[in-house]
Amino acid sequence: MESRVHPPVAAALRLCLHALLLGLLALAAVKAVSAGDPHATAVVVVSCVLAAVYAAGALAPAVQPGTLAGACWLAVLGALWLVLLALSPDGLWVAFPLYFLQLHLLPMRWGLPAVVVTAAAAITSFLVHGQAVTPGTFIGPLLGAAVAVATVLGYDALFRESERRRELIEELVSTRAELAAAERTAGTLAERERLAREIHDTLAQGLSSIQLLLRAAERTLEPDAPAAPHVRQAREAAQDNLAEARRFVRALTPPDLENGSLTAALERLSARTTDSALTVQFAVSGTPVELPTPYEVALLRTAQSALANTVRHAEARRAEITLSFMDTSVSLDVVDDGHGFAPDTVPAGGSGTGGFGLPAMRSRARSLGGTLSVESAPGQGTAVALTLPLPVAPNGQDSA
Repeated sequence: MESRVHPPVAAALRLCLHALLLGLLALAAVKAVSAGDPHATAVVVVSCVLAAVYAAGALAPAVQPGTLAGACWLAVLGALWLVLLALSPDGLWVAFPLYFLQLHLLPMRWGLPAVVVTAAAAITSFLVHGQAVTPGTFIGPLLGAAVAVATVLGYDALFRESERRRELIEELVSTRAELAAAERTAGTLAERERLAREIHDTLAQGLSSIQLLLRAAERTLEPDAPAAPHVRQAREAAQDNLAEARRFVRALTPPDLENGSLTAALERLSARTTDSALTVQFAVSGTPVELPTPYEVALLRTAQSALANTVRHAEARRAEITLSFMDTSVSLDVVDDGHGFAPDTVPAGGSGTGGFGLPAMRSRARSLGGTLSVESAPGQGTAVALTLPLPVAPNGQDSA
């Protein structure tokens, strides 16, 4: 009769029910024998058969609430009990554990009528055997049925509440684990970006400047000057170390940029964000050029931030991401048709430590000498635009 994992209290109740039914059967058999009942042998045989059938069903895995096997087992028990009632009035007390079995194995719409029929059969057998009619003759079986119904309904209500609490606790534990994992991932990515930005802005730029200065010094020296080989070696060492620094920067690039270009990363972002409620389209304007890693990171993170705000707050159905390459700058525009907001109510400052908020986007734009503009109004959608000036080295190439 196991249908699911029950707490220890329920297991104890089932054991008590088994003991009660078997004890009442034994009591009926003993009383029939001790009282010299002419049907004593039949009572003992029926009681033993009933006990054996009950034990077989209690141990059978197929006997489950709401199953055909459970209903058939219950029908056999009821038939044997009716035979016992016809033989001895003491079989009446077996009705009480039968109430619980009926309410447990049958749906409530069938369990309640079965309990009523069982109580009526118990009262009828008492009258048929010519026992003295007293108020207890009717009150006893009916009161037992009422207690059984109230107990089962109460237990089911407590069990459902316990299940809801268990599911809530599991959900909270799972959510806490997901949040912890997300925080660890965000912290790791933020540290990688910080290191990449620091290496790019300090070591890489310094080595690039040293290389340019050594190249200029090399041009001013005579080919046979004693310092010329040393200057050349220093320039080559600076060039090698600059290449190594750039390799470090690429290794610390966000995962979305590791295996492709910024354009490909934005296309994947658009595809991942598109669902049944929101359609995201991506377009490129102008001729794409190679961008420094911090620029690609800033543009990708801004797109992620803007789309995250769209999904969480805008309730938009359509969004567009446009990456525009111009002669002296690159810009990213994210536009949605959501319900919008009042930009003046959002703080312009921020810690700049990361996150998907507008302050973090503004801080990222300022760190690269760019600008972030937000155009929105309640009910009119939102447009976020990030513009970054393209860094140009003295020789006209990208300084990164």
